[in-house]
This record gives sequence, C-alpha cells and structure tokens, in this order.
Amino acid sequence: MSTAADLDRFLDQRPVDLLAFGEPTHGEPAFVRARDELFKRLVARGFRSIAVEFDRVAGLAVDDYVHGRGGEAPTGREKNLAEWMRGYNESRPEGERLSFHGFDAPLEMMSAASPGPYLRVLRDHLPEHRRPAGTEDLDRLVGDDTRWSDPRAQLDAARSVGRTADAVALRTLADDLLTALYVHAPDAHAADWHRARVNGIAALGLLRYHAAAADPAPRYHAAAADPAPGAAADPAPGAVGSAPGAARTSRMLAVRDALMARNILDLRSQETGRILVAAHNRHLQRNPSRWHLAGMDLEWPSAGAIVSAVLKDRYAVIVGSLGSSAALGLGPPADGSFEGALCSRAGHGPLFTQAPQGTTRTDVTPEQQYFPLDAEIQADAIWHVDLFPPAAAALADRIQELPGVESQQSGPELGVPDIAWDDWFFFNGKPGKHPFATIVSHDIPGFDDRSELDRSGVYRLNLDLGRDEFRRLFGYGPEEFKARRDAIDFARFDEFVPHPVYGTQSWASIVNPGPRSAEHVDRLLKHAHTRNHGHSRKGA
Repeated sequence: MSTAADLDRFLDQRPVDLLAFGEPTHGEPAFVRARDELFKRLVARGFRSIAVEFDRVAGLAVDDYVHGRGGEAPTGREKNLAEWMRGYNESRPEGERLSFHGFDAPLEMMSAASPGPYLRVLRDHLPEHRRPAGTEDLDRLVGDDTRWSDPRAQLDAARSVGRTADAVALRTLADDLLTALYVHAPDAHAADWHRARVNGIAALGLLRYHAAAADPAPRYHAAAADPAPGAAADPAPGAVGSAPGAARTSRMLAVRDALMARNILDLRSQETGRILVAAHNRHLQRNPSRWHLAGMDLEWPSAGAIVSAVLKDRYAVIVGSLGSSAALGLGPPADGSFEGALCSRAGHGPLFTQAPQGTTRTDVTPEQQYFPLDAEIQADAIWHVDLFPPAAAALADRIQELPGVESQQSGPELGVPDIAWDDWFFFNGKPGKHPFATIVSHDIPGFDDRSELDRSGVYRLNLDLGRDEFRRLFGYGPEEFKARRDAIDFARFDEFVPHPVYGTQSWASIVNPGPRSAEHVDRLLKHAHTRNHGHSRKGA
C-alpha cells in the first residue's frame, strides 16, 4: 500500500480540524522532510495552514514571506517549506493561499525572552487616548531586557525576576493593554491589529512563564486528581517533585505547553481551513509527557493533551518513530522493542495505525536526544522512519568483504546534504566520485521516489553494470530505458530492474534482495566491483 493511500484512508476515517505530526527528536532531518511532504499532500485535501514549533511572533514574518508581502525568508528547518509555500501562493487567489504559523512562545531551553519588546509593539499600536493608565511606566517596569533572559534563572528561582513587584505590575499592565487593544479594534487596520495582538499574547505568556520560574516550590501535581483526604501533600519518592527542582521544572514545562495549546486553539479559531501542527512528540501526544532529566522525574500535561481535551475527536495526532540514524549515531533497534517491531514490518508504512507490541528501547543515550516509543504514548497513528534497516546493514557488510573495497556511510560529518544521510557508497579502492555500488533507504521526493523506499524495512541496492551487462540482464540497452520506464514496477521486491533515475547510465537496482535473486546479486556485485572503472558512472 502506498503512503498516499494509507494517509487518505486514515484521514477519511478522521474528519479532523487539527492534524498533529510529531517527531521523536529534533536531530533527524528525515522528519522535517516527511513533514514537508505530508503538508503538500494535505493541501490537496483542503488543508491551508501549517503551525510548527516556532516562535509565534517570529512566524508572522515568515507568513508575510510566503504570501509575498515582504517578510523574512527563514533559514534552517523551515526554509524549504517556506519556499514551496511561497511558490504555491504566487498563482493562487487570496482564499486559496497557504499560511505559515508558529505556535511556541519566545522560549529557549535555557532562557526566556523579556516581555519588553512585545509590550512595546502592543503599546505603540494604540493611540495615546486608548492607552490605559500606567502605560507611561512600561519601560521602567521592564528595565534592562537582559535581566529577564538570564539563563541562570532557568535553574535557580532566586535568579528570576518573575515575581518581583515590577513583574506583577507589568503583568497587570499587559492585561490592560490587551483589553485596550480590543476596544481599539473597530478603528484599527486589521493586519496591524492582529500583529499587535500576537505580540501582546506573547508578552503575557512570557510573564506567566517568568512567574513560574520564580516560584521555588510550587504546589504542582501533574495528575488530574487531587490527593485523597488525609494523603500526604508532598509527592512520594520518584514522583514529580521528589528530586530538588523537579516540581518547579515540571511546572515551567507545563506553562510552556499550556501557552502552546492556547496558541494552537487560537489559530484554529482564526483559520478557515484545516491545520497541520508539527512539533516534538512530547508536545503533541495525548497523554502527559514525562522526561528524566538531570536526576529529576518530570511530568506535565502536553499541549496535545490540552488541545485533545478541548477538541475531542476533532484532533488527531501521528507520533514519530525512528529506527537507526547516522545523524544521531543511533543503531538499529532491538527486535523486541517497539521500534524493532515496526522495522520488521518490511514493505509497510511509514504510516501505521496499529500500535506495535514491544518494550521501550534501551540503546539510547541522553546525548542523542531521541525519545523512544513507550507503552504510555497515546496517538492515532505512528510515522516510522527506518533509515537503514538491519538487512541493508548486513548487505553492506557483505560488500565490504570484497577485495579492496572501501566504503562511506554519508552523514553530517561529510558535509553532504541531509537528504543523502545514511546512504552507503562502495568503492574499489580509495573513495572517490564514482562508486560501483550504493545502498539507499529513503526516497528523494520528485526525483527518485518510485521505489517507495520510505516504507518500513525497505532499501535498495544499486549497481553500475556497464552497457553490455545491462543489455544482457534486461534484454535491451540503457539507451532504450526512457521509453520503457513507465511500464516498470520499481517498488517490487527481490527483482532486478533498471535504476529508476540512472538506468540510462547502465545502473541497475533491486529492492530488498532475497533468496530468489541471491545468485544474481552475488554475480553482479562481483562484476560491478571488478569492471573497468574508466567506464563507471555516477549513481545513487
């Protein structure tokens, strides 16, 4: 079953307003590519907006860019998506154009921004006669912006200014300014009013977060129920708050996710079409999030849990799962793990609507920043990225046993585009530009995607055969390949076919070679390895 068909069936069964797409790590670029391709497919089904784990105020400039209103082109993770959206919008009327949103607060892992810049945008939008009493004190109450963003305040409540008299007064003023903004709405330019409102929401959210950071011992329980009468008020050993700072850190994480949820629900009320929401699994899953960090057992309601409680079945979430990854230095998962069970379902996926049986994988280090699947996670489906299946690794080992073979597995250290990470290249001698064989395990959308390599457990061996061996194998020469390409099923298992892109250059390929092709694979590997390198062609 193709990814498109699986996705269509999934969405036909769930007429949702918000579809969430989670990733288990921010360090594997395959999830960004999957997100971008997913959104393109969803646009054909009426989705008109995407909201990502990105500062909502900063997202306004990106949205201006994709609508051709100036703005600022993003870099990094959002660049390719924004460029595609901008190109899509150029030929569409206003009602059919796509919108980009961030839904995060202006927070980093080890710092939180000052509310000052956001409050000044809100204040400056209001005419003098609409500004509430005390507006003239705004700059004095904010003070030096750097005192708010001190990273030490993330670890030490005493370093935070969030509960000082100035901060309390500023929070009241922020609320008054937002109220005044609504009073001013009938006389305001709509786009400017909206921008001021988003800045005001960000400022008030920051003040709430700073207040949480300044509370050294919050009465915080992640569980929904209050303690039973007569029960101890303090959490039991191992519960939230059992380690120094755990309750405070959990509370800060809860506030951040609550701010995310508020922004998501706000966007849903504004947009006329359906929205794709993309972020880390821990923000989007339906159940409370847990994290063991620096000796603390943290727990907090995720943004997804909050949104799901409000929207019920109008919210659906797909969480991400990962097999191996060169980017993270993550090897193949054990067979008994949840990820291992998904990897074993060769030819299926990457979308799975049935949760696998298994256990939480234990081969992950904190430095890899990968959150494995566990028995508690609540989602409607799983998107499993299987970048280099164990069978592909076994084949790579076989090829490396040939005389004089040197190999490279592409990854971030080689400086190649991330679309090529995890691929293996094999050379007869020192690595150069022209390998005799490659193993790839993911599609390149719009260029090399007819083998459907994004299915779980699927990979492809590619061999540079030369013209004579190519003709001997297929009964026609590489010059005839283009005329025959449309009749070839490049996704079928265990059968040699011309390479879907480089067939014209005498390359052949085989998806998931098995017993039926074993003799051919051995013979053609040896042929490709020993043939004259002067006739080699570049392949992938």
